[in-house]
Amino acid sequence: MRTYILAIDQGTTGTTALIVDRDGIIRGRGYAKITQYYPKPGWVEHDPSEIWEQTLHAVSQAKHAAGVEDAAIAAIGITNQRETTILIDRVTGEPIGRAIVWQCRRTADRCDQLKAQGMAEIIQAKTGLVIDAYFSATKIQWFLENLSGIRERAERGEILFCNMDAWLLWKLTNGRVHATDFSNASRTMLFNINTLDWDDELLRLFNIPRSMLPDVYPSINIFGYTEDGIPIAGVAGDQQAALFGQACYQPGMTKVTYGTGAFVLMNIGKKPVVARHGLLTTLACSLDGKAEYALEGSVFIAGAAIQWLQDLGLIREVGESEQLAMEIKDTGGVYLVPAFVGLGAPHWDMYARGTLLGLTRGSGRAQVVRAAVESIAYQVTDVLEAMVANSCLRLAEIRVDGGAATNNFLAQFQADIAGVEVSRPKMLETTALGAAYLAGLGIGFWKSGQEIEALREVGQRFMPRMEATERQALRRGWERALERAKGWLIVEE
Repeated sequence: MRTYILAIDQGTTGTTALIVDRDGIIRGRGYAKITQYYPKPGWVEHDPSEIWEQTLHAVSQAKHAAGVEDAAIAAIGITNQRETTILIDRVTGEPIGRAIVWQCRRTADRCDQLKAQGMAEIIQAKTGLVIDAYFSATKIQWFLENLSGIRERAERGEILFCNMDAWLLWKLTNGRVHATDFSNASRTMLFNINTLDWDDELLRLFNIPRSMLPDVYPSINIFGYTEDGIPIAGVAGDQQAALFGQACYQPGMTKVTYGTGAFVLMNIGKKPVVARHGLLTTLACSLDGKAEYALEGSVFIAGAAIQWLQDLGLIREVGESEQLAMEIKDTGGVYLVPAFVGLGAPHWDMYARGTLLGLTRGSGRAQVVRAAVESIAYQVTDVLEAMVANSCLRLAEIRVDGGAATNNFLAQFQADIAGVEVSRPKMLETTALGAAYLAGLGIGFWKSGQEIEALREVGQRFMPRMEATERQALRRGWERALERAKGWLIVEE
């Protein structure tokens, strides 16, 4: 009997695979790391072939851990790192070079040109996005303009663009399906979130042939079948999948995922709100196949700040950051602004760079480590405040997930500095679970959103306990630190 859902969560640093049963219980788990390439300062790349191989490895691990074969899998759900851009050869089915990762800043100059041309308002009205090197459009254009012969081949229909879900769909279906979903398409800066189609005006602006682009469907949909006949029935970008996995189905419900970056999404319902305050309007996963929208704020460096501490040798393992942060009562005025690849929402400064401020002779390892952990919560709070101002919706709680959400110090400091209850579920892998739920709903494995909502169990709640005066003083210090980090590369020039 086909009694399980396979969820594939292809992330920035690795791929997770889960085998999920009808009760939403994870029966098997697999994980495989992927290599990060940094060919130039600010450039980040992945090897698509390695990602596919590691995905297969993670899936094999999960099936082995659960003791199941393909015959027991009812459907596959995919969730993925968004904006990362792959070109493939339609004839051979193979990738052309490495993928340009969402973090990569190589197209910042092109984004500046677009802003100077006065395109910001048009692009935001159509796509819900600000102009930034984060998104896929300028990455595709870079490929077309910098790889010899690729533009000519693209014009002939021989080159295809894939975001990461489309790449996995292509491989899982042995090249039979070139498709993506609304949520991933809405991250390209080419997809009109009002008409739900690729926008011809934007394609002309970026000089990208429409033939390169995948077909687009709702997140709950039968996208295709594997060679073994297993349907791929749910697809969503990682942050929209996490929103869905956290059962944030009503306007105002908000989740924060602490991954490599930190990603804040607020459900705003069936009508798009014009994003202000440096936020984005994006397509979310809907239960009924119709368009549903969310406000999003993306923090580029969150968990990656903890990895940076490891790289420097300040901590040996991630869990040590919590221990050291709790050993001292405060940072002693030390602030870290981890703008290693610029600042995302609500600041959107491509030229900001990381700064460590407020150091004295008494500052030590613990102060720096605590400042790094606190920086995650400060950045998220900036986004949350912008969302409340933009949506006019009340923020009752923050539903958190992702690897760094296990850090109790971070969870409590987040509640304190934002002044809002933090709710952490028992199962933190809500991104992969969201993909599983989408696929399960796509084949009738689960029947309704209410069924999914009943599967979410709260593990722990963190209530704000910091005095308002202390909160305000800490936020003022953070704002001063931010100002010193902004525009750093421009100052250098």
